[in-house]
Amino acid sequence: MTTRPEHDGPPSAPSDYQLLLPDGWFRILLDPEQRDRSVDALVERRFQGIDNAPHLKDEMRADLRRRAAEAYRGGGIELYLSFQEAGPLTIPASLLVSLAPLRGPEPLSPHDLAAAFARGAEPDEDDAKVSVEELAAGTAVRVRSTTRPTERERQDGQRASVSVEYHVPVPGSAQYLLLTFSTPLEPVADAMAGLFDAIASSLTWTE
Repeated sequence: MTTRPEHDGPPSAPSDYQLLLPDGWFRILLDPEQRDRSVDALVERRFQGIDNAPHLKDEMRADLRRRAAEAYRGGGIELYLSFQEAGPLTIPASLLVSLAPLRGPEPLSPHDLAAAFARGAEPDEDDAKVSVEELAAGTAVRVRSTTRPTERERQDGQRASVSVEYHVPVPGSAQYLLLTFSTPLEPVADAMAGLFDAIASSLTWTE
């Protein structure tokens, strides 16, 4: 897959990036001109060979369009959803790729950004772990955390979610590319985090 982050960097700055995703992960393009077609293609693929579930198809289409619109408003470029299967079960997970806004007048180095995250961990995020990692795409900040639902959210059926973020500086620019992985499978959090780390490690820049 490829997409094109916009930036004002010098000619040496990359114009694109690439990621390797496992089988069973599907991409939704978030640009408004492409979003609906991308969602429709995913829905048709998921319901291929199933002709007696129009209501379920409509619900899935509406939910994906809502999620895609929210992700785009937050600066998202692409949204990946996991429909990987393990026996009879589907492994739910997502990856949102976005351009992270600057937090101040000047971009922070990865080490300074990691220190800022460590100081400003949200109170509803348990066991937040911040580290600086070396990827093929450069030095990145990794933040792993678990967010637990409130009592009302638990009553509504929401579960704790495990997230892993990678903040990767875009070479030759003042921006960070943000990879936000998430899954509600807290009992297998370590295994899912390992998968997320492998995907992030595949990130490369292209000219």
